[in-house]
Amino acid sequence: MSCEHLTEAGDAEPGTTTECPDCVAVGNDDWVHLRSCLSCGHVGCCDSSPYQHATKHFESSGHPVMRSIQPGESWRWCFVDEEIG
Repeated sequence: MSCEHLTEAGDAEPGTTTECPDCVAVGNDDWVHLRSCLSCGHVGCCDSSPYQHATKHFESSGHPVMRSIQPGESWRWCFVDEEIG
């Protein structure tokens, strides 16, 4: 079973697959992994990265589901229900 957010998540294309634009904007280049918002395609860095831009995007936008855009990974995460799918 998946939560409602994971079941109903969109599939917006990521704006990039090679960098965290929010990190680049502040002159940072040491993100760890990249995540993409399934509502709008915004790309942010993971919580293991210094700035945690994927989480900050959720906090500011309310978009509930993101996915990994790392090569070979296909999992999704619901911030609201803290569920993986």
